[in-house]
Amino acid sequence: MRYLISHPDALADLGDLDVALYDGTRPIPEPLDEVEFYAIPYGIIDPLLCEAIVRMPRLKVVQTLTAGYDHVLPYLRPGLTLANARGVHDAATAELAVALTLAARRRLPDFVRAGSEGRWASGWSTGLADARVLIVGYGSIGAAIERRLAGFEVEISRVARSARPGVRPIAELPEMLPHADVVILATPLTPETEGLVDKDFLAGMADGALLVNVARGRVVDTGALLAELHAGRLHAALDVTEPEPLPADHPLWTAPNVLVSPHVGGLTAAFAPRARRLLVDQVRRYAAGQPLANVVSGP
Repeated sequence: MRYLISHPDALADLGDLDVALYDGTRPIPEPLDEVEFYAIPYGIIDPLLCEAIVRMPRLKVVQTLTAGYDHVLPYLRPGLTLANARGVHDAATAELAVALTLAARRRLPDFVRAGSEGRWASGWSTGLADARVLIVGYGSIGAAIERRLAGFEVEISRVARSARPGVRPIAELPEMLPHADVVILATPLTPETEGLVDKDFLAGMADGALLVNVARGRVVDTGALLAELHAGRLHAALDVTEPEPLPADHPLWTAPNVLVSPHVGGLTAAFAPRARRLLVDQVRRYAAGQPLANVVSGP
């Protein structure tokens, strides 16, 4: 087999090629000596799924079905091309970013907890209209978040690694943070962004501001965030955490002013058709000797 992919529907679309299925739920097909294109199964990040790379001597392309790819980098060798799933998770992750923002700003967790106790706990909330929203990491997911916020009457600012029209560079974050009511993290995990949201970053945020993380847990210093939450100065809504998954006794579970979802940003019905289209397109490109999409590393 030349192509080892992880989506059964894509397999059906590529029946004219030497393709095999590996979705991570059963032993990997053998032998691996002829595999040139490997699409890593999607789901919980498991080193075993990446370790197979070293047993593929003819491998040329590694394709992830995640937008993030930091977990794959340690397994790459010189000459391999790495492509990610840019675009596959934009809709679902953007939905969740907005959902977490609304839930936290409208105090939905408080109302749910009160309802489970039979209490009618009415009260004011900050809401989202007229809020100033800062999107940190303005790639395809960041842009998708902005599109979904368009009807909420918010003021949006954008930050990315490099400046471009309408997007300011990450170096200008310190002067932007005090003016944001909501800070949404959608940046990839890189050496530059790991620990980006540290004590100084959080101290620069406005009193009462909300931090929303749909990026990677390691972008945020968990200890520094816990200190701000317990001080009552900031709020947080987190789909990703460090560590992950959170142990049952982790203090984030019981910290005040925090909403945690268990890394479900991409887990909607939107995933399957988008993943299928990506895999079919990438395999066809490779088979035809055409440039691949979403290349993030390699020749």
